[in-house]
Amino acid sequence: MRVLIVGGSGFLGSELVRRCAAAGHDVGATYLTRPGDPAQATWLRMDVRERRDVAAVIDAFRPEMTINAAYRQAGWATTADGAAHVAAGVAGVGGRLVQVSSDVVFSGAAERYDETCPPDPITPYGAAKAAAETAVRAVLPDAAIARTSLILGHGRSGHEALVRSLASGAGEGVLFTDDVRCPVHVCDLAAALVEAAVLGLSGVLHVAGADAVSRYELGVLIARRDGLDPARLRTGLRAGSGVPGPLELRLDCSATQHRLATRLRGAREFLATPTA
Repeated sequence: MRVLIVGGSGFLGSELVRRCAAAGHDVGATYLTRPGDPAQATWLRMDVRERRDVAAVIDAFRPEMTINAAYRQAGWATTADGAAHVAAGVAGVGGRLVQVSSDVVFSGAAERYDETCPPDPITPYGAAKAAAETAVRAVLPDAAIARTSLILGHGRSGHEALVRSLASGAGEGVLFTDDVRCPVHVCDLAAALVEAAVLGLSGVLHVAGADAVSRYELGVLIARRDGLDPARLRTGLRAGSGVPGPLELRLDCSATQHRLATRLRGAREFLATPTA
């Protein structure tokens, strides 16, 4: 199957490329500044902010399924407009689309969020992700919208690097005890997204880890896995800190999990094994 990974050079994108190539798919992957391994994919330079650029790349590659993992936290044009451009391009060639979204489309006011909950973002990035969802569903009603949470794995994520810096004394800062998320391993997330694309699933999917943990608890788990002293991690409260964003985001993934064979492990499980 011809698969296009938009944002293929990113953390999640590179895992999607690897997994699709290993499964024998004909993989195309987009990048803006730096292509990845040419043995795994055909690398296509594309700026998702430019509608004509997106349309030309998708029309030339003509994917049967596309997974859009491109985003920029401080970039509406990349996150929101880019998703609309990708959806329009996919609609032009008649393929399937899985749009990667985020738990930050929610405010954190509810105790839990399932797939039926409407977005109520309170940050610019959350608003951009919510706008992307709306645009994709308007252009491609049968697309899948996959909301996820903090993505970790292999020691290469930003949060893992932050914890190592704090636990080793190389960096300064605190980990919030009142900021709760449902971290997911990048391999589990990539497997679920590819499965959803292959099956042609549509609608909203919640694809996050089984455990709701605070940033501090997550840091302790990472430090222990990496053989560092968690006692060196300083705690703080996000409430009143001036750092914008929701405090507690618990994604209920039970309905999605019933649709997928891929098991979404919790952080307490996948961080129990030392990084190779």
